[in-house]
Amino acid sequence: MQIDGLIGANGITPAAELLEVARDRLGGWGVHYLPTVLWLTGASDFALNAVCAVGVTAGIALAMSWRPGLAGVAAWLAYLSLVSVGEPFTSFQWDALLLEAGVVGWFAASPEPRLGVWLARGLLLKLMFLSGAVKLLSGDSTWRDLTALTYHWWTQPLPSPLAAFAASAPLAVQRLATGVTLAVELVVPWGILGPRRGRRAAGALLVGLQLLIAATGNYGFFNVLALVLCLSLLDSPEPPRETRLRIPLRAAAGALALASLIVALERVTPETSLPGVLRAAVAPLGPLRSVSSYGLFAVMTQERPEIELEGSADGVTWRQYEFRWKPGALDRAPRFTGPHMPRLDWQLWFAALGRCEHEPWLHRFLFRVLEGSASVTALMADDPFAGAPPRYLRTTLWQYRFAGRDSWWARSEPRTYCPTVTLRDGRLALADDLPE
Repeated sequence: MQIDGLIGANGITPAAELLEVARDRLGGWGVHYLPTVLWLTGASDFALNAVCAVGVTAGIALAMSWRPGLAGVAAWLAYLSLVSVGEPFTSFQWDALLLEAGVVGWFAASPEPRLGVWLARGLLLKLMFLSGAVKLLSGDSTWRDLTALTYHWWTQPLPSPLAAFAASAPLAVQRLATGVTLAVELVVPWGILGPRRGRRAAGALLVGLQLLIAATGNYGFFNVLALVLCLSLLDSPEPPRETRLRIPLRAAAGALALASLIVALERVTPETSLPGVLRAAVAPLGPLRSVSSYGLFAVMTQERPEIELEGSADGVTWRQYEFRWKPGALDRAPRFTGPHMPRLDWQLWFAALGRCEHEPWLHRFLFRVLEGSASVTALMADDPFAGAPPRYLRTTLWQYRFAGRDSWWARSEPRTYCPTVTLRDGRLALADDLPE
């Protein structure tokens, strides 16, 4: 649904251009650092959509238990192929989690299904514990004084309507909720290693936390995937089936578990405390994005800057571009996105926290809008210029927060984010010809 506008030929950061640069600079090493089947097929819009179609087909095959081993490999390879060339829009932790879960799922579909179940439990333990550990290890004061959630409800990337209700709760309730969150992330996951009753109790608490997160914020398929991992806690693993691959499968699962442990230790230990040989052992796995560390909101954002985009044909009258999901109009309620992850809206949240000159992808976005790329404007809610691109674009930065009863949002006075730009000789340039 988004791929043409994000990384297509007329998208914001075309995958074909990335592969060309990688080929020129890295030569044969480009395949290692950017593992994707697009090296073979090219990165045309047709090829990108074909990879999507292969992934969807493989997912359906998995759901129907048709050749699950082969389908699992196809799904993993298709998603890796897109994630590898999709940065900055596919560099999120849930993308890595889906790839790692895909590897784990392949073991669950093997003749040794118990390997997959235990690897899934280990992945869930790593995911949840690291999510809590990074919050305390970061030294962020809001987690330590239990006020983090008083900011989180309205500063998270895409809050839901229920986040506004949560933000109105008394301070004591919000501090209690922050403390419970830390306890569920830091203590409860260890119950995964216990007996069945303790394992199920841990699962119930982890499921409850994921449902509350999904109710108050939009994180695409992240919470759904975490809930799927929780299913591994319900029953004992199936007994292994007879196979000649028993020893290789167990060796591969052990290697994956060890690599996962090393990556987790890298996240929670000082850089100098982990032996270099261990770091070197897992370094080659980095480009596969399938053995990862996790930890969201280690440092809580305490304000909410929002980028507003406006275009003009004459430099006098300005029209605003409205985005589908991120906050814009003050009277528009936050929305639920479902498992869908609106990559552009999400990335604009990160850009607003930084500076214009540090966001090269945003410059490409402005260029495509001025160029009139239909696939890019389709990522937004509407095109106020009806397909005829504006001559100028300007971006302003507002500070948003939940307002109260009369409106969903309130915002402060704006300031300039990027300078006003235009196209000159086919390039993005500063607009120095604006009317007085």
